Amino acid sequence: MPAEAAESVFPQLEALLPHVQKPIQYVGGELNSTVKDWDSCDVRWALMYPDAYEVGLPNQGVMILYEVLNEQDGVLAERTYSVWPDLETLMREHQVPQFTVDSHRPVKAFDVFGLSFSTELGYTNMLTALDLSGIPLEAKDRTLDDPIVMAGGHAAFNPEPIADFIDCAVIGDGEQAVLEVTRIIRAWKEEGRPGGREELLFRLARTGGVYVPGFYDVEYLPDGRIARVVPNRSGVPWRVSKHTVMDLDEWPYPKQPLVPLAETVHERMSVEIFRGCTRGCRFCQAGMITRPVRERSITGIGEMVDKGLKATGFEEVGLLSLSSADHSEIGDIARGLADRYEEDKIGLSLPSTRVDAFNIDLANELTRNGRRSGLTFAPEGGSERIRKVINKMVSEDDLIRTVATAYGNGWRQVKLYFMCGLPTETDDDVLQIADMATRVIAKGREVSGSNDIRCTVSIGGFVPKPHTPFQWAPQLSAEQTDERLAKLRDKIRGDKKYGRSIGFRYHDGKPGIVEGLLSRGDRRIGAVIRAVYEDGGRFDGWREHFSYDRWMACADKALAEFGVDVDWYTTRERTYEEVLPWDHLDSGLDKDWLWEDWQDALDETEVEDCRWTPCFDCGVCPQMDTAIQIGPTGKKLLPLTVKNAAPAPSGHSH
Repeated sequence: MPAEAAESVFPQLEALLPHVQKPIQYVGGELNSTVKDWDSCDVRWALMYPDAYEVGLPNQGVMILYEVLNEQDGVLAERTYSVWPDLETLMREHQVPQFTVDSHRPVKAFDVFGLSFSTELGYTNMLTALDLSGIPLEAKDRTLDDPIVMAGGHAAFNPEPIADFIDCAVIGDGEQAVLEVTRIIRAWKEEGRPGGREELLFRLARTGGVYVPGFYDVEYLPDGRIARVVPNRSGVPWRVSKHTVMDLDEWPYPKQPLVPLAETVHERMSVEIFRGCTRGCRFCQAGMITRPVRERSITGIGEMVDKGLKATGFEEVGLLSLSSADHSEIGDIARGLADRYEEDKIGLSLPSTRVDAFNIDLANELTRNGRRSGLTFAPEGGSERIRKVINKMVSEDDLIRTVATAYGNGWRQVKLYFMCGLPTETDDDVLQIADMATRVIAKGREVSGSNDIRCTVSIGGFVPKPHTPFQWAPQLSAEQTDERLAKLRDKIRGDKKYGRSIGFRYHDGKPGIVEGLLSRGDRRIGAVIRAVYEDGGRFDGWREHFSYDRWMACADKALAEFGVDVDWYTTRERTYEEVLPWDHLDSGLDKDWLWEDWQDALDETEVEDCRWTPCFDCGVCPQMDTAIQIGPTGKKLLPLTVKNAAPAPSGHSH
């Protein structure tokens, strides 16, 4: 690659910044960011979270890979985020390419352009970034001088809708995967890039852990379903496996979390306390694809928190995982951290708490040094019946008991999260959400002796996801979702006694249909994404930028030649025989096990958590040669240093 291609574009960019909103997000130089010498590195990564800086910077996945790569000799990783439309217009006008925030180098100059998709709604932003970078949108048009475009993150478990635009995808944990990819690229470059781009992609594909869509052909049946997906050259595996990091204590990242310059969505330092979940909620893709459970040890967590706080100066620590209160030593972790940081007034937070895992001791430890804002619980379904369907085993009585404890101990606000449009759901299942909320308020008033309490009901539309038991389920149409939610809203508002104390937040059904199209789509959806992008589609995850009409118009046009439509991808139920677009990507879950669990859902049969009970043969452990790893370790989180009780330095405001 020509050396001059890697010069900073900051001089050209700087002239544009006075004319855009929040220019600080494009400047770089954050605390703990890394700038390495370009010429002393031989493998160079540009990492992107395809959304605005304020959403992308706190993303743990990108932050971890950025640090893992930059720790390696001769390897450099820089970050890039989506630019807002105001800057995009000016960049096109003045021919400034997509740049990294670390050194403002053009993305096109890097060896790998890695994108992390936690949601499918970032696909149009990827096309914007490719186009601004001067990288051809379609993989087939790229040359030796273009970076390898690689997708990762949860949405990459079905990369088929973006198969035309990416060179490859990696599914599962990225820490070890990026090092393996780096090693292969380095060897290929040292040998003088033999066989060009094709040879490099073949070497990656041959490992069995990198999916290269171009090496697979999809054949369709006359009715539009997939007949089969077949490798089109020898040496390419029939199925590609996910990556699983087994010992989290060996990967204590991020060690030096990035501290944003501009305001971001999460102003705190986060530590992932375990990965994976075995609760088996049937709607939850994150829980299914991250099996098995791997806990970080209590001492490992303590060290990460200590280093991270020293490196950042944050005043809040988030204990992250899919169900943080399920850590086998969560009580000791919370108590130990609250003890250790009592003088420093460091607050602790669990992003989500299961009703049955919540207890007041835990809650008190979490708020000992911080504030009692609100508690969030996610019953997900309004009726006992629908909670059996989704395998979310929380009874209404459990919830009321938990809430009573909270209101009785001084909390004033509880947030409840539900979904609308779950399989087999009826109006009645959703209307019972109102009953639950009124019971919560009634109980709260009773135990607190005060009318000044609130319960916020927040509702999202259900979107069936690949690699879950609901991957075969029909999705509720946008119109039906909106009708159902309107009935619920009227019921809550019409309640003279409690309605005023209940907040109601909901998303209309339209974004869910687009997400459903992208989530279970196949390669034919690429034409829709491209058409939406060319029509100006950007930032589809943001309400003010999202256009349902644009997506529907582009889909009608692009899908017409294939004889399928949006409903075919969204509201249609799949059968057991159907080849699903992601069947050749192996999440470790046995397809027959998922199907049986789908049948159990239709029979309203609950399944226990396999972390504590016998194995249900989901397939992950034997296939991945892994096992569930949990404590307790029996260790306590002792203070790292005994602090003398010196008064806090002045100028500390909390």
